[in-house]
Amino acid sequence: MQFYLVDKIESIEPGKRIVATKALSLAEEYLADHFPAYPVMPGVLMIEAMVQAAAWLVRVQQDFANSIIVLSSARNVRYGRFVHPGDVLRCQLEAMAITDGSARFKGAGFVGQNQAVSGRLELNCFNLSGREEHLAQADAAIIQQMKERFKLIGGPAALAGAAAG
Repeated sequence: MQFYLVDKIESIEPGKRIVATKALSLAEEYLADHFPAYPVMPGVLMIEAMVQAAAWLVRVQQDFANSIIVLSSARNVRYGRFVHPGDVLRCQLEAMAITDGSARFKGAGFVGQNQAVSGRLELNCFNLSGREEHLAQADAAIIQQMKERFKLIGGPAALAGAAAG
């Protein structure tokens, strides 16, 4: 099962910072089990929302060069409040370093002014074809899909706003 946990990119400072949001709806499939009488976004999905936001900044910085960007470690994770249906989780991440094969971030997720989650993230970036040559077409398809999704969630507008500012 794949969850898209970035609904909108609010702002991007290439190589530096990203702000993205996820509006939590009661229609999210996982809320049926977590928890039926008290639905809240699982903590691991709060972290995944931050990872997905950070990955967009990596893609922009690397000009969509890598098809796969995954979490390799999460440190100093702290939870401050629950995220309920109707809430908007606003993820703010600052790049500590972005290289060809990895990226490090510190960030937090907020609901209004209240911090819901914070931590330090390290991501690995690679292409499938770097491990198995015959997967080059898969890399191209994934990258194209990510470019299209970037448009849908407001990435180009956020970049234009950064260029104008």
